[in-house]
Amino acid sequence: MSQKNREGKRTAREAMHEQREKDKAREKRKRTLIVGGAVVVVLAIAGVVAGVLANHKSEPAKPVASPKGATGNDNLVIPTGAADAPSTLTVYEDFRCPGCGMFEKTFRDTVHSLEDSGALKADYHLVTIIDGNMGGTGSLNAGNAAVCAQDAGKFRAFHDVLYENQPDEREDKFGDKAYLLELADKVPGLKTDTFTACVNNGTYDSWIKKSAAAFGGSGFSSTPTVLLNGKSVYGNQTDPLTPDKLKQQVEAANKGKKAGTVTPTPTS
Repeated sequence: MSQKNREGKRTAREAMHEQREKDKAREKRKRTLIVGGAVVVVLAIAGVVAGVLANHKSEPAKPVASPKGATGNDNLVIPTGAADAPSTLTVYEDFRCPGCGMFEKTFRDTVHSLEDSGALKADYHLVTIIDGNMGGTGSLNAGNAAVCAQDAGKFRAFHDVLYENQPDEREDKFGDKAYLLELADKVPGLKTDTFTACVNNGTYDSWIKKSAAAFGGSGFSSTPTVLLNGKSVYGNQTDPLTPDKLKQQVEAANKGKKAGTVTPTPTS
């Protein structure tokens, strides 16, 4: 083979090698650009998500309006009776609940008597079980109206009126705000412009919903749930509670304790 041919073959091999190296370099640059672009996209998405979260966190939660005199966790309790009474009756109730209506009709006078003597105070938790089970808004609307009455210092009186006029749970008559305002006429001095606006505007709807949500996490599942000084006393079919038994239990719990300071309570 001539020197010229050998040099020609070597030059061809070198050219092929050089081309392969260029191809490899080009592929490497391409992969680098792809990976780099993906990283940029991921970082951009992460930046957008972080921005959304930051904006979300920066928006303060809207406070839930609480009625005058509300107590307990998150101000979700409506108290009646002397604040310093030695015993407390805790009641979880739904104004559409027929069992709650039965409890009120049976024990209302006894509870009022114990409250008015300073022996007992009651803590009411308002919930909306029947609205959830049967549909409608009667539990919510009646609860809101009762809390509007609390603002006017007439919760107990209107509370009694609602149960005295409780419709069949399937009718959802309490869903009609006009009917609730009609019932307010039964409590002297309650139906003011302020009360009417409170009922019509659903001023405390969010408060009622928050109270109902708190009931969901309370460990109880039905209404009425009635506790005396933290102990369940109602609903035991083998040993049913009676008004006389309730009096006896309160007297026993209060033995040696001073009665609470009683202030006059408006009645219907």
